[in-house]
This record gives sequence, C-alpha cells and structure tokens, in this order.
Amino acid sequence: MSHFNDFNNPQVAALPAHLKQFIVDQHYEHYTPVDHAVWRYVMRQNYSYLKDVAYYPYIPGLQKAGLTIEKIPNLQEMNDALAKIGWGAVTVDGFIPPAAFMEYQAYRVLVIAADIRQLKHIEYTPAPDIIHESAGHAPIIADKDYHEYLSYFGSIGAKAMFSAQDFELYEAIRALSILKEMPDADENEIKKAEELVAYRQENMGEASEMSLLSRLHWWTVEYGLIGTLANPKIYGAGLLSSIGESVSCMQPDIKKLPYTIDAVKYAYDITKTQPQLFVTPTFQNLIDVLETFANTMAFRVGGAYGLNKAIESKNTCTAVYSSGLQVTGTFTAIKTDEHGEPVYIHTTGLSALALDNKQLSGHGKDYHSEGFSSPVGKLKGLAMPLEHLSLEELNYFGIETGKETALHFESGITVSGVVKHIMAVNGKTQLITFNHCTVKDKHGDVLFDPSWGVYDMAVGEKIASVFCGAADKDAYMEIAYKSNTGTHHVEYDGRTLELHKLYQQVRNRRQNGGDFGFLGNVWLMLQRNHHDDWLCALEILEILEHEEIEPALANEIRIFLEQKAIAEPEYRKLISDGFYLIKNPVEQKLVV
Repeated sequence: MSHFNDFNNPQVAALPAHLKQFIVDQHYEHYTPVDHAVWRYVMRQNYSYLKDVAYYPYIPGLQKAGLTIEKIPNLQEMNDALAKIGWGAVTVDGFIPPAAFMEYQAYRVLVIAADIRQLKHIEYTPAPDIIHESAGHAPIIADKDYHEYLSYFGSIGAKAMFSAQDFELYEAIRALSILKEMPDADENEIKKAEELVAYRQENMGEASEMSLLSRLHWWTVEYGLIGTLANPKIYGAGLLSSIGESVSCMQPDIKKLPYTIDAVKYAYDITKTQPQLFVTPTFQNLIDVLETFANTMAFRVGGAYGLNKAIESKNTCTAVYSSGLQVTGTFTAIKTDEHGEPVYIHTTGLSALALDNKQLSGHGKDYHSEGFSSPVGKLKGLAMPLEHLSLEELNYFGIETGKETALHFESGITVSGVVKHIMAVNGKTQLITFNHCTVKDKHGDVLFDPSWGVYDMAVGEKIASVFCGAADKDAYMEIAYKSNTGTHHVEYDGRTLELHKLYQQVRNRRQNGGDFGFLGNVWLMLQRNHHDDWLCALEILEILEHEEIEPALANEIRIFLEQKAIAEPEYRKLISDGFYLIKNPVEQKLVV
C-alpha cells in the first residue's frame, strides 16, 4: 500500500506536500500475532472500563472510526469510516515535529504512529503508537464540538512561534521514546536519554508560544476530563489509551482543577503519570480558553511584539503587512519609532514574498536569496495609507511606472528611484519595485544602494501579523525540521517467531473453532519454551472457560497465572484484569 495512495479520503488527498513528507506506509503485514493480541487485550480492557468513565461518544465513536476489538485497524478501513465525519488518517514514524502535528489537525487528518507498543509496555508507553493514536484520538472525533476544537487548535498551533530549544526537546523526547520501545535497549542508554530530556526541559528558557500551546494541548486533547469536578468523564487520548492511568486518574489523590487559561502555567512530564488533571464543563469552554490564549500570540498581535518574537525564534517566520503582502524569511533586525512601532524590517538569507499564502511569481527564495528589507508605515503629509491609494491616486502623487520618485515616510526613511512596477491586488497596493534605488534612514545611513540591483518595496501601514513558518510552505518547502532519527524495527529470532505462531494458532482457534486438544498442545509449547509468557496463556484460558471445556487444563493454566501474578508483581493487575474479563466478557458488537 503506497503512502501516496490517498485512500479515496478527501482530507488526506488535500494534504500539501510539506505534510505528506512525514507519511509512511502502515505495512500492516509487519504486525505480529502478539501485536494483535496486545491490541485486543487493551481494547477489551478499555471497552470494559471506559464505557462507564469515558465521555459518552467513546463506544459508538470506536465504530464510527472503523475500529474493532479483535485486530489492529487497517488504515484503509479507518479512512473509509472517518471520511463519513469529514476526517482522515495517515501513518507516520513516531513523534513528528509539533508544528507539523498541529497542521495535520487543521487539515482534519489524524496522525497515527504505525508502530504498536511491546507486550512489556502494554499498560503505557511514552512512544506514540497505534493504540494511543487510534483508540485514544479517533473515537472522540465523532463528537462535532470536539472535532471543531481539534481542527481549530491545529490552525492556531500551526502559526505558533517555536524556539530552537523546543526542537531540541522534541528530538530528545523522540530519541527516548524510540529507545524505550527497543526490546534490547541498554539501561544506561535509556538513563542517559532520560537525563537529556530532563536537562532540556529544565533549560528551555522563556516558554515559547508553541511550548505554552503544547501545555493546553496536553491538558485537553491528551489528558482532558469533562463534566464536573465531582463527576468528571475522560475524553483525553492519553487517558483513553492507557489501561493503567485511565483507572488511577479517577483516584482522589489526583487533583482535579477547573480548566481555565491558568492551565498554561502547568508544565508536564511525558514520562510520568500526571499529578493533576483539568476538568472542562463543555467543549465550547476549550475553544474559549484557546481563543483567550490566541489573542496574546504574535500572529494576532503583530507589530514590533510579533517581529521580536520572530527574531528570538531564529526560525523561518512570516510577517504580514496590512496590505496583505507576506514576507517570509529569518528575521534579524527591525527599526522602530518613538512609539515602538516598526518602521523597517529586515530578513537574512533565503526569503520569499506571498499573498494569500501563495508565493508571488518571481519572488521565491532563489530570487530573494540574500534577504529582504523594506519600510513599514505611512508617507509624510498623506492622511491615507499608501496601500489604499488607487493607481490614479498613486500617479497623482508622482508614483508612476517609468518615472523617478522619492517617497518620504513619517519615520524619516526615504526611498528614491525609478518606479519599475506597481503590484496591486484586491483593491490594495502591495509592492512597488524600483530601479536605481536608494533607501536611507532618518540619520542618512544607507539601507539600500543602487549598485545592489532592483529594490522591491513592500507596502503597508502596519505589520498586522507575524507567525512561524513560511506563508506558502510548499513553494518554500520547509523540510529542515524533519527528524533524522528513525524508529527501531525488530528482527525476530527463531524462539520469538515460534511464540508468534502459538499466538496465531490461538487466534485461529478463537475465530474459526476446532479441536480443543490443539489448545493443549499450544499450552505445552508455552510451558516448555515460553514460561515467561502470560497473555497467550490467558487467551487459551478464555476460550476454555467460555466454551466450558477441559476444566482440568483450564485449572492448570489458571494456577500458573495466579502464581505468576504473586511471583512477578508487575503482572498482577494485568492478569487480574484478564480474569475479570473472562468472567465479564465484552459485548460482541465491537468484536468484528
């Protein structure tokens, strides 16, 4: 299955190229019988427990997302189901950069890590996996108010300023999550990776917009509760997909706080259970809190505040003039007037100009390869901003193609030269291009010299918005932020492959029926070669108990599991929960 097959899903088909670069094949054939057993165990536990504590659409939501209890979801089936509610899904390789993740949400596409957690991490894994992404995120998508919040959050998050420290932390967390899912990972390597994550978390400096937004995302989309403080329900995917924390989070020692903008003050640690959780009364409240935060962000505030945020971030950013012209590049300097308003902007290195997020022809980063600079503001003695003047009015004030002119800005900046071209779209002037141009500031210092070539002057009274990333991402093709760390793919030895076959035989017997004696043989092989296994033994016991056959064999397996639970406490809850589900089987409607 090629990942450029858009699965006949309109949301996936509409993804731009800079997001499609993260998509990988699901490789459904790589999932082992043990992987499917892990999925089935977690889903049965979820169904049994979450039907009482999850927000109401969870169970019907599973079906609307194309998920079943019995097997890991096929991406094609998920896309067919999600298309009916205006969403799609793609598989990616582990953690992807936060800005890209946000943008997928804005396009109403779920990002699903193709891998699945190992059996030893069945309760919780810090690595994103298909259980977390599909069983956690997908079911709640069916709720209209919630998916409106999710896509709106994505559109806000995609514009957030992020710092070099944000990206370093992302790389450290990604590396740790990959290490933790490696079956033969060195404990010292894990310890070093954990220390690096801790170090980077403690040395983030002032939190960036992306860092603060990620907290709101964490306390809502991942770990959110809805309802009242006394009787909350789970909707966060991190809780919905953790059979351990979905239970422990409801205990009274986990503080429950009302969800307000104050949640932005609470940092989180991805490797630990949460000391407190936030409860929202409605999904509309999530949008209201997000709106409050968005009003403080550079893309809404603009001006010198936004430009300084862009300079601090040291990343590719875009400044939007009030005329609509968008300037993309790495912002390195601004000049301001006595009121602190920007009067001149400057980018260094590859830059580009765009309008309505579409790059202007001839103004890509190949043309503006050494940066871009331009005044901001009004002309002296002119009440109306330059961008609002019609072509006739511009000509009246001496700004006419082929003629020499001098523009004197209120800031004291002067632009003089021969007008080569005037660009006006949607009733506004955005760009005036000059030959033989000199630009000077109020002190007479030269900002542009005629020998440097043609001068493109952006037109606009103000900088209305500043956001992270390029205006036209596909034309600018931002691939610099893709991680070089690949997730680990296991090569199985003969003993493990034999165990896979035993799991498959139990699955076949459960689905197709057959001779119970066959299960006795599987049990003998487990006892002989795989004494550390508990899940396959539990699945055999489930069949024997449900079909009321071979009570002696069932009793032998039960005693083995009870002894394992006592001898190895880490398995106690898993085995005990397995026994509970044998006695209280899940409804059949979600099994197939």
